[in-house]
Parts: sequence; C-alpha cells; structure tokens
Amino acid sequence: MHTTPLTADLVRGALDLERTEHGLLPHRLPARARAQCADPQLHLAESQPSGVRLVFRTRAGTVELDTLPTKRVYVGAPPRPDGVYDLLVDGRPAGSASVTGGNTLTIDMAAGTAEQRPGPVGTVRFTGLPATVKDVEIWLPHNETTELVALRTDAPVEPVPDRGRRVWLHHGSSISHGSDAASPTTTWPALAASLGGVELINLGLGGSALLDPFTARTLRDTPADLISVKLGINLVNTDLMRLRAFGPAVHGFLDTVREGRPDTPLLVVSPILCPIHEDTPGPCAPDFGALSSGRLRFRATGDPAERAHGKLTLGVIRDELARIARQRAAEDPHLYYLDGRDLYGEADSAELPLPDDLHPDAATHRRIGERFAALAFAPGGPFADRAV
Repeated sequence: MHTTPLTADLVRGALDLERTEHGLLPHRLPARARAQCADPQLHLAESQPSGVRLVFRTRAGTVELDTLPTKRVYVGAPPRPDGVYDLLVDGRPAGSASVTGGNTLTIDMAAGTAEQRPGPVGTVRFTGLPATVKDVEIWLPHNETTELVALRTDAPVEPVPDRGRRVWLHHGSSISHGSDAASPTTTWPALAASLGGVELINLGLGGSALLDPFTARTLRDTPADLISVKLGINLVNTDLMRLRAFGPAVHGFLDTVREGRPDTPLLVVSPILCPIHEDTPGPCAPDFGALSSGRLRFRATGDPAERAHGKLTLGVIRDELARIARQRAAEDPHLYYLDGRDLYGEADSAELPLPDDLHPDAATHRRIGERFAALAFAPGGPFADRAV
C-alpha cells in the first residue's frame, strides 16, 4: 500500500488546516477568526467538517483513511449514530462507511457541562474500486470533528487539477451545517451544489450564524464566485439581540462582505418555517420532559408579547431582511433575496414536520436542497451560469 502525505492540495472545502499531534485537523474558519471568539459552540461547529472532502486522482482499487473522530454523547438522549464518510468516484456515489473509536465528548445540556475523553484512531476502508484512472472524493462526516491521520492506497495518488467549476460559499445555521441529514453529501447545501454543478464551501455553523464580524470578514476574504447567507434562526434561539441592533448588524455584515466581493452574486436567505419560533421569541431550550423519555426536542421559552419591546421572532426577522434586501438591491444589482419559506413552508411542515421541532430530517434536507437548486441555479435564478 502507498502512503500519501495529507497536504492542502488534497483537501477541498476547508479554510484552514491545523497540524495536531495526530495529523491534520480541517477548520471551516481561519485561525484569526477562531481567536476572536471563545464560544465553545462555535469552536465545536467550525471544526466539524461539513462539506470538507479529500479529492485525488488514482488507479487504486482500495483506499484506506485513518482518522481520529470526536463523537458526541448527550446525557439522557438517544445515542447518536457514528459519522458517515461518503465516497464518490467520478462524481457518482460509490459507498459509505463509518469509523469506530475516537474521542468522546459527553455533553450534559441540563448542567451545561462537557467532558472529553480520548480514544483510538480508526480506519475507514473502501475496496473494489475500478482499476482505472478516476477522481475519488471522500466526504468527511459533516457532524463529527475529524482529524486526518493517514491515507493509504494500492496505487499512487495525485491531486485533481482545477475543474473550472464555480465556487459557492454559503453561510448559515445548523440546518445549513447539516443537522440530522443522513450523510455529508446529503446535507441540503451539498445536494444543491451537486445539482448546480458548483464547488461548495460550507460555512453552515451549528448555533453560530450570529452576524459575527469575523464570519463576515471570512466571507469577504474567501475567493468565491457565488455567496449566500442564510440568517435568522440562531439570532432568535439564542435571544442574542433586539430589533434595534439587528438591522444595522445585517447592514454591517453585508457591507463587510461587499468590501472584498462588490460584484459577486450575493443571495440573502431568510429562515425556513419553524413553528415554535414563528411568533414566539427565544431563547430556545431543550425540552427536558421529552429528554427524560429518551427524545430530544426543543421549545421556545420567550413571550410573544415581548415582540413589542423589540424581541426577535422569525416573522419579525423575515420582514426586516426583506426590507433590507429591497433597500440594498436598489443600489446593488447583484444582491438577491429568497424567503426561506419557499424552501420549507406551511405545507411542507404538515407533510414533513421537524422531528425535534428545530431541525429537518433527511427527507427534508433533500427537499430543501432540490428547491434551492431550482430557485437559485436554474436559468433566471440569482446563481444561474451566465456563461451558458
């Protein structure tokens, strides 16, 4: 077996690669951004490699990847399945597998504590690949921090040249991150990117789409042909700010992006339907009654009457985002707006309700991804390929 050094030219979708004692840890925010926020939730989310994949060209029939995952355990909740590694060969699905072992992060939501215990490196192995020259992609688990330790193949490996596809840079919440999707290639942004024929950089950050200036600077400084920002739900469920601060913060966030990408198509997307927060402010909290019976659910704890005092709900946020988008589009011909309910709305909620009242399941991820592709990438859409 050939052992190939794990280098940046084999990794797509990461914005930083940290050398660790075990190997290479992909990050989705650069080091300077990470240094500006001490929030453990942000650091956990950005280290989970949603949209990150190894890409290489080889004749190999067998591929082995050693990794050190960090698996989450929630006290009182059902066990989480192991993270999934998706294999693509020449762009087509060719297998999925998981890695056992790894570190364990035990989170007690009631106590607000987290404890990490070290564990062993594991191996994901794919066999029976065609013995011809092919492009291989291994998509890392979207919801499991993954250190890359070693890559082995039974034939030499080389980087894949730039395929000339447009780069789509997307920022959003845990829904964009891929929470409760079945696998890394079936998160809604990954599905939409595949349908749109673009290269994805996914800055969906679970719990952390909070209009942070360092995230705006990351979007500004990352080369991309298309940019989208899906804003709102985390601001409600963290109860982070009031309406007075929200509007100027959105303007400031978009101004920063435009400093570096003044003419790039920029799509502002409001939240999908989430019944618990449509008219009820946050904060959002686990439903400990459901947790005691082995189910993970969430509930809104605010008072709808507090909207009069500037508390944010999804309805308030959609109105404000639409207003801001109209205002900016009058001077910015490359800025567009999409109501998130066009991706998942009332009828969808009746057919495919959010299982934990906050996050979509696998079927809903597929629906959202297909609808986003149809609305954004199709002819006439904001991300349509003007060269075609």
